[in-house]
Amino acid sequence: MQALNLISADIPAVGKTDSGITALNWMSESRVSHLPVVDEDEYVGLLSDIDLYNMPNIDAPAVSSRIVLHRPFVYQNKHLFEVLDLAAKTRISVIPVLDDANRYVGSIVAADMVRELSSLISSDMPGAIIVLEMNVRDYSLSQISQIVEGNDTRILDVFVQNQPQSELIRVTLRLNRTDIASVLQTFERYSYSVIEIYSDDQQHGSMLLDRYNSFMKYLSI
Repeated sequence: MQALNLISADIPAVGKTDSGITALNWMSESRVSHLPVVDEDEYVGLLSDIDLYNMPNIDAPAVSSRIVLHRPFVYQNKHLFEVLDLAAKTRISVIPVLDDANRYVGSIVAADMVRELSSLISSDMPGAIIVLEMNVRDYSLSQISQIVEGNDTRILDVFVQNQPQSELIRVTLRLNRTDIASVLQTFERYSYSVIEIYSDDQQHGSMLLDRYNSFMKYLSI
């Protein structure tokens, strides 16, 4: 999924003559806290609601010499994961998208990315989740896959997370079955450290919902 396919048709662009109150109203209607500033097809920068609240005159043009606009953006051919990475690092609710000629083509709403990510990882499919912890030097996806598939189970998704100030990593596996006793026994036989298990359907759904809500909160949406 590329950035171009995630663009929302409902996000307006602020022109250089649009007032601060107009921009705030658009943010409220779109339920975002940022909007792109565009001059014809040139992307000028990203305007935040904080910028607008700090304006001495909210009826004046939103873009003034007192506001320093930052220019976060992604190109239209970037993958969803790269867009998510920018949103997480900058904590912006709207991600402007440019074409190869640096022309503004639209914006992506962070909330839409979360829904797309949920669809991409098939989070509505029943199954178990196992979290393994290991030294990064011991990580072998091929061996992990052999263990899982050797127990007539399939891996739906794999997520690898580095642990801060450590040589350890955590590997999260989404499996296509809820009955994973044999998988766990085999991991134990191969001396893998299993630190989290979610095998009940209700717990599985609750965990995914918690992750969704946490990510939405992280992006301040």
